[in-house]
Amino acid sequence: MSMLHRLTKRLEPFKPFRIVRLAYVTGLYSGYVPIAPGTAGSAVGLVIAWYLFPHLNGFSQTLFTLVLTLLGIWLSDSARRHFKKEDPGQIVIDEIVGILFTMIGIPITTGFAAFGFILFRILDIVKPPPASYFDSRLKNGWGIVLDDVVSGIYANIILHLIVATQI
Repeated sequence: MSMLHRLTKRLEPFKPFRIVRLAYVTGLYSGYVPIAPGTAGSAVGLVIAWYLFPHLNGFSQTLFTLVLTLLGIWLSDSARRHFKKEDPGQIVIDEIVGILFTMIGIPITTGFAAFGFILFRILDIVKPPPASYFDSRLKNGWGIVLDDVVSGIYANIILHLIVATQI
């Protein structure tokens, strides 16, 4: 049993930890939206990028996103046990960090935000390799989050190519 798993077990009885964990992994409860919770979570992530990323440089955007990702992996694993499912639809922190990866270093304009959002959602649904591997083989917090990280990185590369070529 990993150190983080033992820490989670110790914190689990404390109700404030459960409330904060669920608020975090469900994107302030946007994951409870009955239709397309992943899209709702992606929208929460896009709002974060829209308001925060213009004030950060590329390194800070990446560091912020990596910290949210690692925290999301840890908390998603314990939330998965709470929901008693391998990849519960209510967990949308993966979509939040996925769209944040999509927007790292991209100009935050209406056009790029909309295109990045649509591109990320398509790639998240299609799950190009290795996203499909992480989604199907890892049945823990890593599997929940990493497929969206891969999709976000692919979307980011495509957006950077568009920015570089000024299409």
